[in-house]
Amino acid sequence: MRSVPRKRRSRAFELWEGFVAARRWMLAYGLLIFLPACIMLFVYYEQSSRILQEEVTQTMKQTLKQTGINLSSRLDYVQNSSNSLFMNHKLYESLDPAHPIIERINQSKELRNLLESVQTAPDIVRARLFTDPNNLYGFDLLNLFPLEELKDRPWREDVLNAGGSVVWTGVYEENYLDAGPARIFSCVRMLRHPRDFDRTLGVLMLDVPEKMVADIVSELDFPAQSRVYIMDRIGTVIYSPERDLIGTRSALASEPDEGILERSDGGVDLFEVLAPIKTADWRLVLEVPKTGLTHRTTALSQWSGIATIAGMTVMFLILVFVLLAFVINGMNRRIKSVVKTIRTEGVEGLEEPRTATGGDFYLLERVVDHLVHRVKDLMEEAYRSKMLEREAELRALQAQINPHFLYNTLDTINWLAISRDADDISHMIESLSDYFRLSLNKGKDYVCLADELELASVYLEIQQKRFPSTFAFFIEAEPEANACLIPKLTLQPIVENALLHGIRKNKGNPGTIRIRAHRNGDELEIAVSDDGIGMEERLAASLLSESRPSERSEGGGSSYGLYNVNERIKLMAGYEYGLAVFSRPGEGTVVTIRLKAATEHLT
Repeated sequence: MRSVPRKRRSRAFELWEGFVAARRWMLAYGLLIFLPACIMLFVYYEQSSRILQEEVTQTMKQTLKQTGINLSSRLDYVQNSSNSLFMNHKLYESLDPAHPIIERINQSKELRNLLESVQTAPDIVRARLFTDPNNLYGFDLLNLFPLEELKDRPWREDVLNAGGSVVWTGVYEENYLDAGPARIFSCVRMLRHPRDFDRTLGVLMLDVPEKMVADIVSELDFPAQSRVYIMDRIGTVIYSPERDLIGTRSALASEPDEGILERSDGGVDLFEVLAPIKTADWRLVLEVPKTGLTHRTTALSQWSGIATIAGMTVMFLILVFVLLAFVINGMNRRIKSVVKTIRTEGVEGLEEPRTATGGDFYLLERVVDHLVHRVKDLMEEAYRSKMLEREAELRALQAQINPHFLYNTLDTINWLAISRDADDISHMIESLSDYFRLSLNKGKDYVCLADELELASVYLEIQQKRFPSTFAFFIEAEPEANACLIPKLTLQPIVENALLHGIRKNKGNPGTIRIRAHRNGDELEIAVSDDGIGMEERLAASLLSESRPSERSEGGGSSYGLYNVNERIKLMAGYEYGLAVFSRPGEGTVVTIRLKAATEHLT
């Protein structure tokens, strides 16, 4: 009776595990669908916005260019009217000074009629002529004016420098005697005597109403917060619906006559569209904030983007489920094949029954776990073999250092036996005995710094007996440094080089050898310095890099000693540690040793 509830609980547990596994797969499906869809939506939105922005700006450019063509056409008509008057011989005959008053009155009437006939054109609000009072009899101040009235006009110098060519003024306000104030442009040119070109007869002006330009510009349909203005060749704004802008300098003065620019003004990103007005050598400029253009393009692409993403999402869902079905089916086949192979061929320690909730995946996990541990064991075994190989290499390097000093010392004892009394030989033998006791150190590879310093002291005392009155030595070590362990026979080759190749070669001058040791945090630093002859920097650097000895004079010491010591330290402590040699000719040499500050050697 009790077994039935257990089976039910087991079945419920299996269903719960299946639900948990299915929920993980559902979460994976959601991530596979949602994240790519979001990325695709973002990319689509950015690309469509960029393309629409380009299309909108190109459309604005074409519209602005057409507006510039329309303005040029209207200004061409005014300029052609000015050219007609400029080429009319009656104009010059009427301006030619006449002495009888009746002739001067007739000339004034002819000029007035000629100017009034021109201003009947739709875009010419007034035709005016400014001339010398001696040329005419009286001025009506409607069409005929004295030349002196132009002396305060800002564009007067431009007209004089143009030498008869047309000059277009910017927008300004003119107060007509018969019509009151009006805002106008003017087409201005200077008239010269046809037979005496250096002689000025007057200035001809054809006035164009500002409304003509305003009507053409107002027909443009651009985004909100846009700004349109016209600037001349030097960048001065000569027309704008915002009158406060007229007369200011534009930042686009040096830009091409036509094109689309992007710039930032006061923290606002703008599109600048330029189109030429060729007749007057002006440029029509449209400023559009990017934010307004972006909102406009977003509204245009919103519905098409939603429809496209919805379709892509549905297709992606179908594709994902189809692919997952194939992938899961393939995974099941491969897992069953692996499990079958394991059961058939076997793996040690894995021949045990599966649990009720384990199955093939549990068996596969145990196989992988077994393989991981096996690989780890093989790596540890390889590491131990590598360490044993390194230890053998260290002992081989150390064996190359020991015999050298023994030969020199025995030679010294022999020399002392011949030239001195037996007491000296006895003292020498005692020192040599101490040296061997310290250097052998019961076969240990590491010794404390205090023993190594004592060994260096014994060595230097022996050498003082060999070379009396040639050098003195001093050893200074901090108490906390004395307990640190260093590789055996580290200092002796360095001290030997300092004596034989530094001080002994400085003929006739006694020298000094100093050994200083201190602990700096986790590092032990030892410096061996001498005041001998020194060496070139290139030679000092080669002492640590040359694997073959460069033999020295006097039969002792070589770069072998420093090279071997440096290699031993790097192999034992790491390649960031070792020796450094600093030397200059005539200034002596300093060899610095850097080691880990350890009081117990870990193998």
